[in-house]
Amino acid sequence: MKPLLLCLLLLTAALGLRAQSTTLSGTVRDAAGQPLPGVNVFLKTTFDGASTDSVGRFRFETQAAGSYVLQASLLGFISTERAVELAGRPLALALTLKSTPHALGSVIVTAGAFEASDEHRSAALTTRDVQTTAGALADVAAAFNTLPGTTRVGEDGMLFVRGGAASETKVYLDGLPVQNPYNATVAAVPARGRFSPSLFKGTVFSTGGYSALYGQALSGVLLLNSTDLAHETQTGLSATSVFLGASRTKRWEQTSLALTADYTNLTPYTGLLPQNVRWDRAPRGLATSVALHHRTGPAGMLKVYGTWTSQQFRIGQPSPEPAGTQTVDLRNGNGYLNTTFRSPLRRGWSLQTGLALSRDQQQLRPDAVRLHTVEQAVVGRVVLINDSAAARWNVKVGAEVLGQQLRQQVQPNVAEATVYTPQFSEKRAAGFVESDFQLSDRLAGRLGGRTEYSALLGRWNAAPRLALAFQTSDNSSLSGAYGHFYQTPDNALLLVQPRLRFEQAAHSVLTYQYTHDRQLLQVEAYHKTYRHLTRFDGRAPRNPFSYTSDGSGYARGLDVLWRDRKTIKKLEYYLSYGFLDTRRQYRHDPVAAVPTFAARHNVSVVGKYWVNRLHTLLGATASYGSPRRYHDLNHPEAGYNQGRLPSYQELSLNASYITRLFGQYTVVHAAVNNVLGRPNVFGYRYASQPDASGQLNRVAIGPTAPRMVFLGVFVSINKKHPGNVNERPE
Repeated sequence: MKPLLLCLLLLTAALGLRAQSTTLSGTVRDAAGQPLPGVNVFLKTTFDGASTDSVGRFRFETQAAGSYVLQASLLGFISTERAVELAGRPLALALTLKSTPHALGSVIVTAGAFEASDEHRSAALTTRDVQTTAGALADVAAAFNTLPGTTRVGEDGMLFVRGGAASETKVYLDGLPVQNPYNATVAAVPARGRFSPSLFKGTVFSTGGYSALYGQALSGVLLLNSTDLAHETQTGLSATSVFLGASRTKRWEQTSLALTADYTNLTPYTGLLPQNVRWDRAPRGLATSVALHHRTGPAGMLKVYGTWTSQQFRIGQPSPEPAGTQTVDLRNGNGYLNTTFRSPLRRGWSLQTGLALSRDQQQLRPDAVRLHTVEQAVVGRVVLINDSAAARWNVKVGAEVLGQQLRQQVQPNVAEATVYTPQFSEKRAAGFVESDFQLSDRLAGRLGGRTEYSALLGRWNAAPRLALAFQTSDNSSLSGAYGHFYQTPDNALLLVQPRLRFEQAAHSVLTYQYTHDRQLLQVEAYHKTYRHLTRFDGRAPRNPFSYTSDGSGYARGLDVLWRDRKTIKKLEYYLSYGFLDTRRQYRHDPVAAVPTFAARHNVSVVGKYWVNRLHTLLGATASYGSPRRYHDLNHPEAGYNQGRLPSYQELSLNASYITRLFGQYTVVHAAVNNVLGRPNVFGYRYASQPDASGQLNRVAIGPTAPRMVFLGVFVSINKKHPGNVNERPE
């Protein structure tokens, strides 16, 4: 009995020893003594550890006992290790990390990117830039259309990048693709983006060679990164010539909640100013949104953003047919919900994940035709990032899944009972891996790959991507990128023939960038080749057997951006130029030709000047696009798409006056687009039958109005730190 009792006592003592925990705490600083947040501190060979907070402190408990090695690591610094003895007594440690020479991040891959969230890269457009760029009217796409690599397509309003159609540039919100980023519209009425620029803390516009973390875009991606916690509690009121708006933001210690509502009605506006079209019902709509942000830790954040928009209008557009006018009625309702979460994990890993839901319902009635379309989609994404895998490289790995359903009812003539009901369902999965690495003090790169599988197409793809950057001097760098990019065909094509192939593009990009003392020069050359573009017989667009995936093409050119905030005090301006040489055979093109949406030369000059004595920010934008091509049906002997439109020219002005109204910070904004009223021509509509002379009557497609005039008053209420009316708004 005694030996058994002795064994039990020894076992109890051993268990008690194992149950003892050790608390490790301390600080991590750099060589200059500054605290380092986000450092991963952990015991090697265990799962125990923590990340430092905003002042470099860490604290965690472990059940381990005996001799262990404590490691601290952070991207851009040399990892440090410390031997520790764990015996149940608290340990307080002071750790120091030394930075690596030319730490990863000082040599940045800039090929194909214009980023406004990172001052080390080619900072092109911030949120305030979007709001104050003349001609943009606070529309994200319109502002980015002033950058090189884009073509201003006035009848559309979307982003057309380096010879690619609008559908070839995708919009991502907090890492999740947005199915319907633009408000619904009809032909020849430019669309606006659904999202306000005030939602974002940064934007990245990639015109080619973009990261393997993103896909489904043959030409480029626009990455929108929303703000974190709101700075303070405030109320906003807006009264403009086209809409009324109100917002309320509440800030707690770890949480913020923002509510917005905007009512748009252009009836008074279209009645006062001349129009080029007939508005039977001027555009009107309601937009509401809610944004909830909650900090879950020093580096953790939960974001929930939801919005609902509804709009309607009925327009009478010039028509070449005997009636002289085509009437189009549009009604649209769109709901979108985006939820994302990010948090540090253990051993240097961090998590970024999200889920987005969308539903878009549209009723379109061009004359006697009736179309009813419902699109629903859900997309989920998870990304694991380890910025401490080593001193000179990191790793990102993730997956993305999408479920999509689209249904349509088409009635070609309201007087007849014939109704078509095309529909499809898509399930798509993607996986990706990528690493940023540094080969030497001046040479860095990014290597990645992406693969996708489409259940609808019954196919998968593999897309390798590589980018390198060489720091040629303290203020300049040379970058290059190459990669393959895939995209499923447009929804309108899949409704007719779902058994197609992924459309494919290969990008080659070479970039030189110089930035110093508030001046930036970026010069970029690129070459794109297209394969497996969808083609069909234009005489039988509803015949699925006429659809093939043998279309091809190319786009090559040179983009230049010069931005200057130094030369003239209180003046900032930028000049962008894009040269484009492109041809493609796709959709109903009988031969390879220059697309109707591509201009060979595009120039924009954007300037902003702060007049301190007047408390006013003045802005101007001048844009030029060389003549675009169109197919002249009255002269087919000239060839396909050989007609030339007049050049596109536009001058826009704006002014923002900063003042106080009833003691509250107020901005009075006035803007005029196309000040000179130039009658730009975007194309022609042709009659279906020739007249007595054998010619087809035609009418020009132009802007809906000679010019756009906007007046607005924006008031911020209950701000603890009201803006200074004597300082330029930033």
